[in-house]
Amino acid sequence: MQSPVLTKFVFPFLLIFFVVFAILERTKLFGEERKQIHALIAFVIGFIFVSAVFPKEIVGNLILFLAVAIVIVFVVLLLWGFVMGEEGLKISGAPKGLKIAIGVVIVIAVVFAVFWAAGIDTISFFNNIFDKLFRSPWSNTFWTNFFFIIMVAVALAVALRTGKSK
Repeated sequence: MQSPVLTKFVFPFLLIFFVVFAILERTKLFGEERKQIHALIAFVIGFIFVSAVFPKEIVGNLILFLAVAIVIVFVVLLLWGFVMGEEGLKISGAPKGLKIAIGVVIVIAVVFAVFWAAGIDTISFFNNIFDKLFRSPWSNTFWTNFFFIIMVAVALAVALRTGKSK
């Protein structure tokens, strides 16, 4: 499965062929019942795609990202299903935002799990982000402008809300 012939030629060709063929079949661009023309066009586009190196690399990286993203979403939904079950969370006297809080905890746990699985040191990662956001030469100006824009947006929202209630 990791042979260069498969990974550099066959798999990218088949991916592009089937995607283009499915799009042509669904859109019926060349008319009804034109499977041969759709297959021929998809075949040619697949071969043109395989002959170019850079687009193949882009699609390969995107497919890898898609596969990882699908697994991450699956893990989040699996954990959410374990917590909520079929009927959902039914705890008598539970606060209203408990489901949201549990969802946030699940997402945070999965983020840390992805960092761990990728071999990223979580503490240094967040320290680097903190340093970039708050200790850079541009951060003082950025945060001043950011909070000014937030205050203007809140003032506009309050003004527009009181204007509609009249």
